[in-house]
Amino acid sequence: MTATLTINPAFTIGPVRRRTFGAFVEHLGRCVYEGIYEPDHPRADEDGFRTDVIELTKELGATSIRYPGGNFVSGYRWEDGIGPKENRPTRLDLAWHSSDPNHVGIDEYMKWCEKTGVEPMMAVNLGTRGVQEALDLLEYCNVPSGTHFSDLRRANGREEPYRIKMWCLGNEMDGPWQIGHKTAEEYARLATETARAMRMIDPNIELVVCGSSSSEMPTFGSWEATVLKEAYEFVDLVSAHVYYWEKDGDLASFLASAVNMDHFIDSVAATADYVRAAGKHTKRINISFDEWNVWYMDRAESVPPTGDDWPVAPVLLEDHYNVADAVVVGNCLISLLRHTDRVASASLAQLVNVIAPIMTEKGGRAYKQTTFHPFALTAAHASGEVLRVGITAPTVTTEKFGEVSAIDAVATYDAETSKTNIFVVNRDPENAHELRVPVRDLAGGTDGTLPTLLSAVTLHHDDHTWQATADDDTSVAPQPNATARIEGDQIVVNLPAISWSHIALG
Repeated sequence: MTATLTINPAFTIGPVRRRTFGAFVEHLGRCVYEGIYEPDHPRADEDGFRTDVIELTKELGATSIRYPGGNFVSGYRWEDGIGPKENRPTRLDLAWHSSDPNHVGIDEYMKWCEKTGVEPMMAVNLGTRGVQEALDLLEYCNVPSGTHFSDLRRANGREEPYRIKMWCLGNEMDGPWQIGHKTAEEYARLATETARAMRMIDPNIELVVCGSSSSEMPTFGSWEATVLKEAYEFVDLVSAHVYYWEKDGDLASFLASAVNMDHFIDSVAATADYVRAAGKHTKRINISFDEWNVWYMDRAESVPPTGDDWPVAPVLLEDHYNVADAVVVGNCLISLLRHTDRVASASLAQLVNVIAPIMTEKGGRAYKQTTFHPFALTAAHASGEVLRVGITAPTVTTEKFGEVSAIDAVATYDAETSKTNIFVVNRDPENAHELRVPVRDLAGGTDGTLPTLLSAVTLHHDDHTWQATADDDTSVAPQPNATARIEGDQIVVNLPAISWSHIALG
């Protein structure tokens, strides 16, 4: 059971984009309240932010944070979240049948981004609101002074403009569950007019138009074509959203979920390129994969409250991830990097508590889920250029995708450091595989010196259902792979079933 990777630094896909390692904070469940913000917590700072969560966010390597939704944004009145907190109204959140006290709003979010060192990615409400409200928010955030909303920001304690670069034109407007759901034609007109007007205030912003919320949507493909035909010249990116979970015990198909992500990206890129050719446009529209993760939608924790129960920060979508989930997350990152020529930005949904790599206890500890590790290590080590990787490997039979490669991988090469980083998964649910990587093409210097094996770590457990807890989030984490070795001009490493690995050469 041997697999081979063929890697050559001459064959590149494109640069490693730091925005690939973004995440997502929505006013949903305990993501904001008791997640990033808990003023009474022993480790809260002077602004009420949990410093333990800030530290873990930095360790995760998150580079951008999308906010404030998600489904939440389609009913959000951003003005409720500014000014003195004692004057802010509590509002019903129809998306998640909850209440929001608006103790965290635009200014708090931006302050948290600055403390954490992440780039903000703001979404505007195109569900219950429209062009004018988007313009007001942009004025509040990006205009220096001398106007109503810019001076209101200054009165609220922020003299300098935030200069937010990335803006999402609504969220999942193709979905019937969305407040203010629209047809493709209706949304295309609204998004285009909103984009046109926002650029009149700030022509340098980057705008993300809503694509499909799933490749399973009946309008997938036709939605993108209709929206981009109208909005092409006014936007920069089209969004893509996807979630995976193990259904009906079909572990093999779940482990191969990245096959679907590959298909999703290729299909959206092809549609955007069709509109480009048909419209005789010169610029290229890329993809913002600004929601992706493992999410067990069929579990009880994903069912919102009902009736007269409108709680603040209820326990919602708090999936506890296992080793197999982490392997799928690692494989999705491989897919995103492999498409770095078209995926310009991505956001793991979400950051804290809600389908998240970071979990918190109210008033207590914060800890890492299994999915934290492949994300953090990929974000830390992927640099330079993404390389095309030739994969020769045994196949696995899946019910959903047919025969798929048991091994999937991506590699990056940094010319400044002469380091090659390989990220690889064994998505075979039963069998270990020996991986061989010929490194002759990676030889450096005039004497053709072969690269050395710097490190090899693997995330695996004999019980792939193992989950981290606040009491134990370290016993199953990436560990040095003792099988990694050099044999002649090849790197050889054994990959156990259901595993994610990182191999560094230099």
